[in-house]
Amino acid sequence: MVVATVDFPAEIRGLKQSLDRIRDVSDMEGLRKQIAELSEQASAPDLWDDPDAAQKITSRLSHAQSELERLERMAQRIEDLEVLVELGEESDDPAERAATREETELELASIRKGLDELEVRTLLSGEYDERDALITIRAEAGGVDAADFAEMLLRMYTRWAERHGYKSEVMDTSYAEEAGIKSATMAIHAPYAYGTLSVEQGTHRLVRISPFDNQGRRQTSFAGVEVLPVVEETDHIDIPENDLRVDVFRSSGPGGQSVNTTDSAVRLTHIPTGIVVSCQNEKSQLQNKAAAMRVLQAKLLERARQERQAELDALKGADSGSWGNQMRSYVLHPYQMVKDLRTEHEVGNPSSVFDGEIDDFLESGIRWRRHADRADG
Repeated sequence: MVVATVDFPAEIRGLKQSLDRIRDVSDMEGLRKQIAELSEQASAPDLWDDPDAAQKITSRLSHAQSELERLERMAQRIEDLEVLVELGEESDDPAERAATREETELELASIRKGLDELEVRTLLSGEYDERDALITIRAEAGGVDAADFAEMLLRMYTRWAERHGYKSEVMDTSYAEEAGIKSATMAIHAPYAYGTLSVEQGTHRLVRISPFDNQGRRQTSFAGVEVLPVVEETDHIDIPENDLRVDVFRSSGPGGQSVNTTDSAVRLTHIPTGIVVSCQNEKSQLQNKAAAMRVLQAKLLERARQERQAELDALKGADSGSWGNQMRSYVLHPYQMVKDLRTEHEVGNPSSVFDGEIDDFLESGIRWRRHADRADG
């Protein structure tokens, strides 16, 4: 049997070409200029006189530095790979050459994957793609199984954030009576969180033997996922006080039990649209109202964007809602599979997916969306 050999010099040339294309799109000089400007702002002696503004500056600086470091680290890894190839070729020991070759092939595969991830980031060029994300998960059809499924999805996104070292916070949870949740809203604070996670929006479907059915029957349940960009001061969403109804209540936990002795949780109703949001994770009523207001502004921002898009679709004669609804199926019985219904990407290990391993689904979704946008354009 002839074993195919890897042409390392050709592979390394290909890696360098891919990195050059990514660098061009990423505008490294612009990134360095942005870091210099933000570093100057961050070193101002009165920076923390305005904590909110200071937080934004330091966060943007951290994100920009992280982006530049990712690109520079990848260039260094490719250089190190070249050195590794040379060391392997220079060795007179066959066992050492074989071991070095095996190490080189593993690193080559790892760099390829890293470049794919960097390339996907360059596809995120939407108006709000670089912002933090707000994810709302709701139990839909399927009763207690749907509520349990919604909680599984909440954990999935939490674990995804943990795997990447991203900060996440659950802002509001409405618990179901028997098990699981009716709904939950969480924020994920990370570079390009909205652009990355926006492809998760739609209806998720779970097929399994219900743990809540004493006859052990197969159950299909559904949960909806909504992903919004976190609003910033520059968005200028004006909400008149007369358009708001504010209700306060005690925070509650699973089974309806009270977890607070004061009416600190806040529910906001936007009267003109009927949009309702609530927040109960902060300690004070004032903090919860501010957090709920940010969620409401995000929903109104998205509503305005959808209305603009609908107008454009009407002018183009396009079918609005082209990629929205049912988007992923999680099957635990009679076989094990998770499949994206838009991209056809699938894996046979649902446990790993529910444990936050969704990067391949995110990447294929982003590529699929870019292809669909180009086809529509």
